[in-house]
Amino acid sequence: MSSSSVLFDAPGPRAKRLYAAVGVGSIVVLLLVLWFVISKFNAKQQLTAAKWKPFLTGEIWTQYLLPGLAGTLIAAAISVVLAMGLGILLGVGRLSAHAWVRWPCSVIVEFFRAVPVLLMMLFMFAVYANYEVFPPERLALAAVVTALMLYNGAVVAELVRSGVYSLPKGQGEAAMAIGLTDGKTMRLVLLPQAITAMLPAIVGQLVVILKDTALGYIITYEELLRKAEQIGNFKSNLLPALIVVGAIFVIVNYLLSLAAQYVERLMRRRGRSAGGPLTADPTDQNTAVGALAGAGPSDTVDTN
Repeated sequence: MSSSSVLFDAPGPRAKRLYAAVGVGSIVVLLLVLWFVISKFNAKQQLTAAKWKPFLTGEIWTQYLLPGLAGTLIAAAISVVLAMGLGILLGVGRLSAHAWVRWPCSVIVEFFRAVPVLLMMLFMFAVYANYEVFPPERLALAAVVTALMLYNGAVVAELVRSGVYSLPKGQGEAAMAIGLTDGKTMRLVLLPQAITAMLPAIVGQLVVILKDTALGYIITYEELLRKAEQIGNFKSNLLPALIVVGAIFVIVNYLLSLAAQYVERLMRRRGRSAGGPLTADPTDQNTAVGALAGAGPSDTVDTN
């Protein structure tokens, strides 16, 4: 039996013709919908060359798009750093053996996962404005960063917790067998492997942070979406401005994904994942922990 027909029967000539007809029909329907949308936009003169011409000038880029991109990246970078730190702390806290640490962390995580990001932005903006916590020009940035940090920190905490749970139980048991405390076991053995295992999901969450900065538009934060609105009001070309801004988001997210893939490959080459190769002085305690992390079920460890 071929490997392609293990889970289901191989399609016959009639099924292949049916699949081909469905595929062609779907493409035709998609093209018709696209043609209808473009024709409606053309009827409203939204896609004429004059609407796109401003994006060929330096003024639009230097005064609108580049400052908006800078605002988006600044908010995203600060939020990523704070969310990762908060997420790791909350994730480790939820794994604590002490109930007085585990339960508060669990309540915080579940609460901020349930509250919409936009609602948190509006709430923090009102609080910061009423109590004058930040200068007026920093209010919107502070509200955006706080909301993204709290929500995404809670999500990262769950990713860290699930990453640790996905590791074999022998990892922690082996670390305890060589005399490591619970804290060192988590910090030296479990946490590095969990972060590496969950890196694709964490990268996806970083992309979410970058896109969610656009919600700052509601509280007048100067990011890409708000700059697109300003361009549309100034040049009467809102649709092309939104298309250009959407393309910028796609490019930035793609570059972020490439960078994350590079970091993941680098971490795996250095043996940070479970079962990965590790090279160092075997007399060092950290190396012994790494050897345990890379040991298979049939491997034995001499602790003498």
